Amino acid sequence: MGIPRQLPNAITIARIPLAIVFFVLLLIAGPAGAGDLAMRWAAAVLFIVAISTDWVDGYLARRYDIVSDFGKLWDPIADKLLTGSGFLGLAILGEVPWWIVIVILIREWGITIHRFTIVHEHVVAAAWMGKVKTVVQGVALSWALLPLHVWIGEQAWSITTLVLMLIALVLTVASGIDYVLAQSRGRRSKA
Repeated sequence: MGIPRQLPNAITIARIPLAIVFFVLLLIAGPAGAGDLAMRWAAAVLFIVAISTDWVDGYLARRYDIVSDFGKLWDPIADKLLTGSGFLGLAILGEVPWWIVIVILIREWGITIHRFTIVHEHVVAAAWMGKVKTVVQGVALSWALLPLHVWIGEQAWSITTLVLMLIALVLTVASGIDYVLAQSRGRRSKA
């Protein structure tokens, strides 16, 4: 028994409104330690559920051989909207340094804009390093969003958050460089 051909794409597109709802919940919750704890849990759980759908849609598309150009293009965009709203929300709340968020967002949206400019030539699927980057960003954001400071203390939670964000930053920049180099090699081989 198969699955509907558009199910992976529908799951991908569902991440877009989930990103908006998550962002609003996060801002309503306020900063960890000073805001609404229940709302913070709700925002964190919604983020974790939404980011987990990235694995689900990809698995279904590959498992049932229904990978599409639409999915290749929109899956990374939906991921960037979700993770971008997490980074932005945490920076607004003063929990992640703005410079980290700015570097990550410039890389993420720079690559996304490039993908749109070359979509008439070909659709660029996410490379392995980009997939690892997304997983690490998801882990770092999940940690930062969960109000675990209640159990482990503010300082341990803040230090762990910063370390995870720096790891995500390094992988984000490295995967961006990898993307640029791969596109450059592809252009040279075509010429």
